[in-house]
Amino acid sequence: MKILIDMNLSPDWVTLFKRYNIEALHWSTVGDPRERDSVIMEWAKNNDYIVFTHDLDFGSLLAFTGVEAPSVIQVRTQDVLPTSIENLVISAMRQFEAELELGALVTIDQAQMRVRILPIRCL
Repeated sequence: MKILIDMNLSPDWVTLFKRYNIEALHWSTVGDPRERDSVIMEWAKNNDYIVFTHDLDFGSLLAFTGVEAPSVIQVRTQDVLPTSIENLVISAMRQFEAELELGALVTIDQAQMRVRILPIRCL
């Protein structure tokens, strides 16, 4: 599993993921920090990364475009620091690992974790 961390999350996530033997990059190390979400998504898809974000636009982009990749992990908590939600994020990644490898949107908040298989079909 390879994780691309969006600009709205701390680069400290890279170190945390490495502790769990998860390859991770922060977008700031591979692309322009002001780049559009669609460019980040395309880069992740072309390089086989899962996008990890706090931005709800990525889920909307998946739904709007109907693509099958990349997978997105979307954190919907106010405190997004690794020290605060490490266990929650790692638990979700383990629980939905198979779905993430195939193409999924995983949404994590304090109360629950949800998964939607890609492509997301809008009615």
